[in-house]
Amino acid sequence: MATVLAIETSCDETAAAVVRDRTILSSVVASQIAVHQPYGGVVPEVASRQHLETVNGAIAQAMTTAHLTWADIDGIAATCAPGLVGALLVGLTAAKTLAMLHQKPFLGIHHLEGHIYASYLCDAELQPPFLCLLVSGGHTSLIYVKDCGHYETLGQTRDDAAGEAFDKVARLLELGYPGGPIIDQLAQQGNPRAFPLPEGQISLPGGGFHPYDSSFSGLKTAVLRLMQSLKQSADEMPVADVAASFQASVARSLTKRAIACARDYGLTTLVVGGGVAANSGLRQHLTQASAEQGLRVLFPPLTLCTDNAAMIAAAAAEHLQRGHCSPLTLGAQSRMPLSQVMQLYQANAADPAGTAVLHA
Repeated sequence: MATVLAIETSCDETAAAVVRDRTILSSVVASQIAVHQPYGGVVPEVASRQHLETVNGAIAQAMTTAHLTWADIDGIAATCAPGLVGALLVGLTAAKTLAMLHQKPFLGIHHLEGHIYASYLCDAELQPPFLCLLVSGGHTSLIYVKDCGHYETLGQTRDDAAGEAFDKVARLLELGYPGGPIIDQLAQQGNPRAFPLPEGQISLPGGGFHPYDSSFSGLKTAVLRLMQSLKQSADEMPVADVAASFQASVARSLTKRAIACARDYGLTTLVVGGGVAANSGLRQHLTQASAEQGLRVLFPPLTLCTDNAAMIAAAAAEHLQRGHCSPLTLGAQSRMPLSQVMQLYQANAADPAGTAVLHA
């Protein structure tokens, strides 16, 4: 069993964690939400500076909580793509420095692969193949998980990601940032059938619609027009009903596509990852629909839905077990298809005992 320390700094959370195989020994997350709230979104330069101030403390706390020494660590990992380049560089630099200092293998991890591995941490028996619905502020994808490092994207958003749509609608409703948790809370007080909102569909050149791709920009526009109409006709804006109707539309859209994709590819297990996986509406819709179709659905605990280093460490632990190691020349990338994950690694040398050694 590989024991890995991982660092996650792809956006606005500074995280460090230690994972042994699929067991979390420690997980530290320092959120920057309060710092970015006045701006209504993440400011990249501000995020990078916050990571610089916080990363050393997060690493120290993760090691202390795990009750381990550096001799107990088999590898050191950090998120390298995709994400904010300045933010990624903070975590990468810290991880590479520790790898050189303690003579440990270094692994660069794809952020989306980390979200896939969040479900491995809540089910020790989970094995590919399965379908992953990955829904976050920057990504909405249906991913065919074939094996560690081998993924095929079957569906994706053509415009806004689901989490991004939540933030934009929350801004329209003047609810503040981040929008997802606020809309979810309000939606539970509203009527999801109050307003019929459109389900975004992607037209195909030969007619019909793409069965797995999503679109949320039209839904956002529909909410804007609905609000403009309500302001003219209603004495008080029914914010909870608008939030509930919007959330229900997103949940229906994602559920319909995920179920169709799983059935078409003969996959019986569906896992959900990313920040929007914490949404109660999506959990309810997808759980019910999966049960009706005889599919098994896995949602990570709420602490593993948003960005964290435990999921990065879990992915790194399996790569390390398979002899994968990244060069210390590996850089940060703002964009990188999940299909290119294996380009992050090189053939790993081994000592006579068969343990991984660090590549310079």
